[in-house]
Amino acid sequence: MNLVNRLLSKNTSKARIAGFILSNFIGLLIICGAVQFYMDARSIWSSDDSFIHSDYLVLNRRVTSSNTVDGSIRPFSESEIKELESQPWVRSVGKFVANGFKVRASLPRGGHSLSSDMFFEAIPDEFIDVATPGWRSDNYAEVPVIIPKDYLTLYNFGFAGSAGMPQISEQIMSGLPLNLTLESNDGTKTLHRTGRIVGYSNRLNTILVPKRFLTETNLQLCGSEEPNGSTRLIVDVSSPGDIAINDYLESHELEQSGDKTASQASFLLKIVTGIVMSIGIVITLLSFFILLLSISLLMEKNRDKIHSLLMLGYPTAEVASPYNRIIARGCTLACLLALCGIAAMRLYYLPALKGLGGETSGILPTIITGVAATLLIVIFNLRAVRTKVLASYRR
Repeated sequence: MNLVNRLLSKNTSKARIAGFILSNFIGLLIICGAVQFYMDARSIWSSDDSFIHSDYLVLNRRVTSSNTVDGSIRPFSESEIKELESQPWVRSVGKFVANGFKVRASLPRGGHSLSSDMFFEAIPDEFIDVATPGWRSDNYAEVPVIIPKDYLTLYNFGFAGSAGMPQISEQIMSGLPLNLTLESNDGTKTLHRTGRIVGYSNRLNTILVPKRFLTETNLQLCGSEEPNGSTRLIVDVSSPGDIAINDYLESHELEQSGDKTASQASFLLKIVTGIVMSIGIVITLLSFFILLLSISLLMEKNRDKIHSLLMLGYPTAEVASPYNRIIARGCTLACLLALCGIAAMRLYYLPALKGLGGETSGILPTIITGVAATLLIVIFNLRAVRTKVLASYRR
């Protein structure tokens, strides 16, 4: 240890330094722990459906006497859609397009043939997150179809056994061609197409086909791209689960289709994570001021020594080096302890998340967050020490 270190390290308060390390460790543990838990837990909601993102809501009118015309739900007007788009929680709105013609599909399977009337709907391509084979084709020689996963479950465990039909897995179903018969309502026009199921949705309770195919077929068989208007909307929202959304839906007699649990839980997770991170930031800031106060008190006690060393020609950086080492070592130790604490915390909650179907993410974002917060604390404290040393030189 050189002369400068021996002179300036005598009055170091180990209790104050330990207090800083402890408070900084707690603050970083809370901040980084909140980030890591959010990264790990969000997969429980975001992975429920690989086609429709959790920030998308499907809205339709509530069935009331004021919303029906001749027994049919009144379609949304352009003014109503524009009013919805103007809401602060709405990023974009897309219309569901329905078929205005008859659809009949038959599925061959081992000498048997399952035939049924169907319906088609389409939404804008930007609302479908995962590209499916042939979805944006210029020539739909084979029409790609997305069906609700529940439909296949109902067939396998409800219909197949009673009708003597074989049960079908998702892989087998996707490999079978669908024979589609598309007929205009007046029976004057008929089209025959081959389709194939390319995906299964857990959230969207409809049978989806590409919008371009459906509008072109509607125009060909019905004379209009949207013969029945749009009675359902898909809305990209900035904060799913926000109470403002429920208030708007209630006041306009609208309802959200499907299960609201995922969007509400996702919104709640973001709120809780924000609160926890705010607490961690406050604790980290307090630890920053504890360290700054400790270093300032220590430098005040050594003010005469610092002034004498500077007058003797010692460089500012060398005089400040004992305090800089305290800052760097203390912050690094607190960061390492926090990251170790997070690793131990993950061992506790990961089995539960995996049991709920979650897919864990990496720890790299948490490491970056912890290192970035530590660097900020170090930089601000080093600048404060340099300012204090220069002030001692000028006095």
